[in-house]
This record gives sequence, structure tokens and C-alpha cells, in this order.
Amino acid sequence: MIPQEIIRKKRDGQALSREEIAFFAKGIGDNSISEGQIAAFAMAVFFNGMSLDERVALTEGMRDSGEILSWPGMDGPVIDKHSTGGVGDNVSLMLGPLVAACGGYVPMISGRGLGHTGGTLDKLDSIPGYQTMPSNAKFREVVKACGVAIIGQTGDLAPADKRFYATRDITATVESLDLITASILSKKLAAGLEALVMDVKTGSGAFMADYEDARALAESIVGVANGAGVKTSALVTDMNEPLAGAAGNSLEVLDAIRFLRGEGTRPRLESVVMSLSAELLVLGGLAETRERARRDLKRALDSGKAAEIFGRMVSGLGGPGDLVEKSERHLPTAPIQIEVRAPEVGWIDRIDTRELGMAVVELGGGRRRAEDPIDYAVGLSGFLDLGDQVSNDDPLCVIHANSEEDARRAASRVQNAITLSDSPSGGQPVIYETIEG
Repeated sequence: MIPQEIIRKKRDGQALSREEIAFFAKGIGDNSISEGQIAAFAMAVFFNGMSLDERVALTEGMRDSGEILSWPGMDGPVIDKHSTGGVGDNVSLMLGPLVAACGGYVPMISGRGLGHTGGTLDKLDSIPGYQTMPSNAKFREVVKACGVAIIGQTGDLAPADKRFYATRDITATVESLDLITASILSKKLAAGLEALVMDVKTGSGAFMADYEDARALAESIVGVANGAGVKTSALVTDMNEPLAGAAGNSLEVLDAIRFLRGEGTRPRLESVVMSLSAELLVLGGLAETRERARRDLKRALDSGKAAEIFGRMVSGLGGPGDLVEKSERHLPTAPIQIEVRAPEVGWIDRIDTRELGMAVVELGGGRRRAEDPIDYAVGLSGFLDLGDQVSNDDPLCVIHANSEEDARRAASRVQNAITLSDSPSGGQPVIYETIEG
């Protein structure tokens, strides 16, 4: 086949065959197709779109460009969750151990922060000694021993996606629904999953801020994943306010550990964690109904089993063996902590969640460029909820910074991000919709 003829066909709005798409995906992975050809193909797809069958073929072709993991000898289903990203989204740190405590095996391959959103790998990198890029042998060992391991994408998994994304990033084609779907799922399918639940965020802190766009992405992912043979559902969830009580790497790890220790949490966070986990147990055949799944998850949490599994995962991947019990001793902390106070009496009416995420980035807790180092200690904590009432001078949150100047800049962003009103208003629902395959 000739690459430029495949590009020409898609440029002219024609459907591509599975064979043509597989050829092109293989060429991206083995470098036989040039960066210019990738860019032209991405732009053709951006403007003309793909059918469901084409999306499935592209996803499978990118999946097949590298190693596909297999999990022989497991006595439970191999299942996983993926989020499109948000602010204070530490759900994976709790969901993985909870699902493992209920009999699932969760080989979770996660990413780093992107833009204003935090990345699960950056959170885990704040744990001293934790290996986010272990060998495949170590990855398998920990998954088998603990039921869960959360690591980063190796070069052997879906290499076509890594190269394709780099070109999309510099050619203004990242936003293509077809290409987003294939990018997310090629990596997940390469992990050898039997079932997947997607958390698609919408709202001011999400990449898909518009609800209809988020719903379209959820439907695309569910359709393609099921078309590729992986049982998948998606929850469309709210990101008009931070999910956890904190945003920042070590702060979100501590928040997750406190959840697992049963020390209370934000109701919205608990709702998302339990809903996604329950959906995954049903998809994996570990519970007949969502109600039964929730009961099993509650037992795993209340008994301390999920916390124990989290601790074993951390230890198995090189972290401290007593992190769950002595988190504050091991996690880095920032030297400056100041409260941002409400300027007047009122109710929290609106939160620009993206702006809060950018405040964390400006503190050093995220990246402006891919090569930027991360300060794992900085961030924001003590968030209030939409609809909460505050009095004049009440704290809106706490800033964790490395200097007074950094803290002052972040405080200005926080105050601009939170709008008060003189009367209470209803908050957003945390889960809008479940889209089933």
C-alpha cells in the first residue's frame, strides 16, 4: 500500500478499510511512515472524521504496534479504569486497591499531568522510592501479588500512539474525537484488559468543558472499546469543582490514604470512587448488581483490606512499607502554608476549577513544558464545596508553597477563581450519566 493514497482517500472524505488503517498504524509504530504523512493523516481525520468501524480499526492497529500484555494464571478478571483528567482527581489511588480487595486484578497504566490537570504518575512519584516505570516482570509480579499496580506507559506498549500524539500536539489536531478515542484505548487495550470503566469529566476543570462534547467522547470510547472486545461503560462526571480536598501531588496522595484509612472524605469524591468501582465489579463479573458491588466495596474499605493492599502495592514497587500508617513522615511537605481568606460574607456560587489547577502549576506542582521538573510538595488543600457558606475572613483553602512570593501569586489566582453570591444556590450533580455498552 502507498501511504499518500490512504491520506488522499481520507482527505476526500472516503472511508478507509481495516487493512489500510492497520497498514498506516503499523507504519507509524515502526517509523516507515514520515512525520509529515502522520500530520497530513491527522488533519484529514480532524476535518472528515471516522466511522465507528474506522475508529475500532485505528485503535486496534495502534494497540498492535507493540507488545500486548497477557495475564495467564489469574484467578479473577483483569480490569481497569481511566479518567480524562481533572483537578484533585486522585480516584485511581483508591479505586485500584478497592477493586483488588474485591477480587479484581488492576494493571493500571497511567499518565503524567497535562496542562492544568494532575497526573496519577506525578502523584505516585511523590512517594519516596516508588517505581513508576518498573520492568514488565516487576509489574506482573506486583499485580499478581497485590491485585493492583499503577505504573507508566513503557515504550513497548502502543508505540504508535506515542509517536502519533507527539505529531498531533504540534499540528493542532489533539481535539479530534476519533484520535482521542484511539489514543486512550490503544494503551488500555494493550494492557490485556477484560473490562474497562471510563470516567469522562465535564465542567470548568475538564478538557471537555462542554457536557455534549464529554458525552460524545464517552459514547465513542464505549462503542470502540466494546467493538474491540473489551466490556466497557463510561460515567460522565462533574469537574466544576475539585474532586478531592486537595490539588497537588503529595497532598492528593495523603488525601487518598486518609480515605483508605476511613478518616472521612468529601461526599462527591466518595460518590465517584464507589460508583466507578462498582461499575467495574459488575463489568468484571465480580458482582451481579451495582448495589451488591457497593456493599462489597464498603466492606473492603471498612475492614482495612483496601488500605492494606495499597500499602503492599507501594512497598512492592519500592516505596516505604509503612506509608499508610506514617504518611506524614514520608511524603514531602512545603515550607510555606498560608490560608486564602474569603473577602466577604456569602455562598460559594462558582469555582473556576481550571484556574485552581493553573495555580498548582504556577506553584511548581505541574509542568509548563514536558521537560519541566515537578515540585511534589506544593499545592492547595482544604477546599470548600459549591454552595458552602463563608463568613468574612473564613479560609477558602490553604496554599502550600516554597516561597512567600509564590504563595501570594497563587492566592490571587484562588481568589479570582472563587465567586461568592449573596444567596445559596444548588450545587452540581457529581455523576450526570452512565453510558453502557
